[in-house]
Amino acid sequence: MAKTAHGSSANGHFGSGTRTAGSEPAADHREPAHYEAVPASAPALTPAEDRQWAFMAHCGGILGFIPSLIIYLVFRDRGPFTAQESREALNFTVPPTIVAAVANIIAVVLSGISPATGTVFAFLAVGIWIFLTVFSVIAAVHVNRGQPYRYALSFRLIH
Repeated sequence: MAKTAHGSSANGHFGSGTRTAGSEPAADHREPAHYEAVPASAPALTPAEDRQWAFMAHCGGILGFIPSLIIYLVFRDRGPFTAQESREALNFTVPPTIVAAVANIIAVVLSGISPATGTVFAFLAVGIWIFLTVFSVIAAVHVNRGQPYRYALSFRLIH
């Protein structure tokens, strides 16, 4: 049976290709694969990319704080504008997102007991989402122009 350059036979199996009953296949004596080192840090963002990811961090506020958190964790060391604006978006979106989530949970629990009270908490959660959406879009427009944005109502949880 013909062997390839790596020591395998034409059918893809390693070894001599012949086995007797009760014998083990020949050991594979291939050399380990060699890989080139990858740089530990990612390249810095270009100014356009920096502004784009800062814009996306504020747009992510429409969905709560998770998009801002991901952008902050991934890009904070790659672009100063993205670091600043994703931190700002994260500081703004964390408290309302938590309050909206709690309001939704209370709405679901209370809707079985007192539908009117459950509805109040559901409307509260929707109001919070509208608040986040409006201010996130305003911030995103400013940031897309290259202007830093500061939310008027924001806890500085992350410095």
